[in-house]
Amino acid sequence: MVTTPIGGPTASDYLRIVFLGTPRFAVPTLQKLLASRHQLCGVVTRPDRPRGRGQRVSDSPIKALAVERGLPLLQPERLSDPSFAATLREWEPDLGVVAAYGKLIPEQILSLPRLGMINVHASLLPKYRGAAPVQRAVIDGERETGVTIMRIEKMLDAGAMFAKVARPIGPDETSDVVERDLAQMGADLLLQVVEQIAAGTEQYELQDFMMCSYAPRLTKDEGLIDWSLPASYIHNRVRGLYPWPHAYTYHDGGRLILLKTRIESETTDALPGTIVETSRDAIHVATGHGERIAIEQLQPEGRRPMGAREFLAGRRVQRGARFTGRPSPSFGGAGP
Repeated sequence: MVTTPIGGPTASDYLRIVFLGTPRFAVPTLQKLLASRHQLCGVVTRPDRPRGRGQRVSDSPIKALAVERGLPLLQPERLSDPSFAATLREWEPDLGVVAAYGKLIPEQILSLPRLGMINVHASLLPKYRGAAPVQRAVIDGERETGVTIMRIEKMLDAGAMFAKVARPIGPDETSDVVERDLAQMGADLLLQVVEQIAAGTEQYELQDFMMCSYAPRLTKDEGLIDWSLPASYIHNRVRGLYPWPHAYTYHDGGRLILLKTRIESETTDALPGTIVETSRDAIHVATGHGERIAIEQLQPEGRRPMGAREFLAGRRVQRGARFTGRPSPSFGGAGP
């Protein structure tokens, strides 16, 4: 670790902080800063966009909180816009704090706060740099993740690390549960680092570039289940892609979203994707390597989420039928 005293503020001085963030993950960090002794000189969030199933234009969680607390607010389309930089200069921030803003920040903006900008990143860097660190960790079957407070520099998520905190990932936890906890843990850790920066006592550690990995943005196409994979791979994809964009397969000509699965200890010689049996609470499906997985909760396209028991009620889903990777009728049919 390297100690980096910064001249100017002392432990008794407050910092003027500009905050950049957009989704729910960023809310605990902004709340923690609002409750601190430091001054929020302004908030920057992404422009309003359609959200949810109805695709109605609505405020981001950070915008809603900023409006509620009467904070100066900017929603630039482009961070390179000279008018945005001009307003940021008028705010005279000492420090920039970023939590899931959603866009790369240009160098000319990074240099505007006199103490630079720091970021709340939801992974144990240098692993999982990028846009979807929590989801990628769950999809990969990681048993641990965490939050890193890092300095922002030009290269993506490559800055020096001030502090880390770890959290185990349970074998059945979904990415939204993990992310919710990391958001609060990151907020607490961020404030500790801000206090150290205010006192000029912060320490940092450089990242080992040989150990880095990337977590690219999720796409809907990644949700299509390949039943030839082992059961653990499929289970991890289902929980990692929850609550968006979801894992899915095709059944009776329509898309079927998988919401909750369970790895089974039984084995089978059936072809991957084959329904080997149905029970009161699950659809039991063959996967790769002779393994089985149980589907406990699912959602037919255009319908609401439901348990396997409700899905099976009135449907003639026969043993030996198969799930498919394309939207064409392949087995069974809806019963009366």
